[in-house]
Amino acid sequence: MLHKLTNKIAIHSKWKLAFKTLPFVVAIVLLKYVVHYYGYEFLTLNALFTAIISANIFLIGFLISGTLVDYKESEKLPGDLSACIETMADEGLIIYKNKKSPEAKAYLKKLLQFNEMLIGWFHKKERTGNLMAKLLSFNDDFLAFESQTQANFISRLKQEQNTIRKIINRIHTIRETSFLGTGYAIAEIITSILVFGLVFIKMNPFYESVFFVAFISFILIYMIYFIKDLDNPFGYSEKDNLVEEVSLKPVLDSRDRLEKYYNELI
Repeated sequence: MLHKLTNKIAIHSKWKLAFKTLPFVVAIVLLKYVVHYYGYEFLTLNALFTAIISANIFLIGFLISGTLVDYKESEKLPGDLSACIETMADEGLIIYKNKKSPEAKAYLKKLLQFNEMLIGWFHKKERTGNLMAKLLSFNDDFLAFESQTQANFISRLKQEQNTIRKIINRIHTIRETSFLGTGYAIAEIITSILVFGLVFIKMNPFYESVFFVAFISFILIYMIYFIKDLDNPFGYSEKDNLVEEVSLKPVLDSRDRLEKYYNELI
């Protein structure tokens, strides 16, 4: 119940993950109290247990470093897509202003539709295959431009088309591929065992043991959640995503500019 309630509360994004973790910590602390009350604490704290905690933290750090590489790369991709789309629009505007070409006007409208489709694709409202087919259809426009502009103009358009295709493939790979799924599994298993052990370890005084159980459990569970959400920086369609996704503002801004360009031609 408490877990569901935290989803409904409007919380600043940087605290969402902490509030998501708290119900688990509260449950663990309550279980610790019950175990202590009935005298079921049969484990003793030793150096081996602390070494396992250190090993788990090292593993979690390794997983975070791997996912951060993809996340940092992903931050650049919407901006690169926006730049390519607007460069293609520039070429179409040049042809239209020079030749008053109806083909160039239709091309700009198609480019605007592609940008809209791209935004829908980020939110998983469009399939990757359909987006690629739309991108491929620009070849017909390039053929229509051959008699209206120089060959190097067409070459630049093809280069931008190719760059967009590469970026879409890269985003699709990042979005659909989980980094070291077996690594996640072992981190979750070790974390579960450690939390179980903390509940049944006897430490005196009791209030100190509650503090350490709550603190260590919070850190480990928080980091597991953090890694899972960080692994998909394009999770716009995921309602329960707790980590900030990569900003789509460059793509949204390019759509607005393309719409403005096209409306000026009407």
